[in-house]
Amino acid sequence: MSGTYPTTPIFSTIGFRSVNYNLSSQSVSGRTQVRNIGGQRFEFSAQYTRMTRSEFAPILVFTMAQRGSAETFTIVLPQISSKSGDASGTILVNGAADIGATTVGVDGVTGTLKAGDMVKFANHSKVYMLTADRAGNGNISIQPALRVAVPNDNAVTFDSVPFTVRLNNDVQEFNLGSASLVDYEIDMIEAV
Repeated sequence: MSGTYPTTPIFSTIGFRSVNYNLSSQSVSGRTQVRNIGGQRFEFSAQYTRMTRSEFAPILVFTMAQRGSAETFTIVLPQISSKSGDASGTILVNGAADIGATTVGVDGVTGTLKAGDMVKFANHSKVYMLTADRAGNGNISIQPALRVAVPNDNAVTFDSVPFTVRLNNDVQEFNLGSASLVDYEIDMIEAV
């Protein structure tokens, strides 16, 4: 792991994708069969507004240090990582949850966790999305299913959730326009 992505300047737009892995086949008659082979990850395309070379320098230095897709790093995407509910407190797993579970018991919740928000368990590099609101203590519903079991009293991050990612390709390029202004877009994929 090679650090945390620079927080300034901020992204102007973020393209957010959830990628699931399926095998499918279609017959001549049009019948389609789909089989989920497991696995899910998030991908991001982030763009900046036009910036000066000095504003761009910390981003360029950081991305160069990644050696293409060889390294992983953490990033907090304010548009995605921030909670939309009013939940507060120290949220902990209440009882263990096994690999493959889509509900996890939690306690320590004051307020409401909202569907669409992200959560991360302390013993995971994977981030999960809430699929239903949760007011107070009880079971949270998540997708995808747990990749790793979570033990009792495992901490749950529910605001400023850090994603562990890598660059989505080995080529990074930027456009240098008139007046030495830089246009830059970066593609990242969750490293799980």
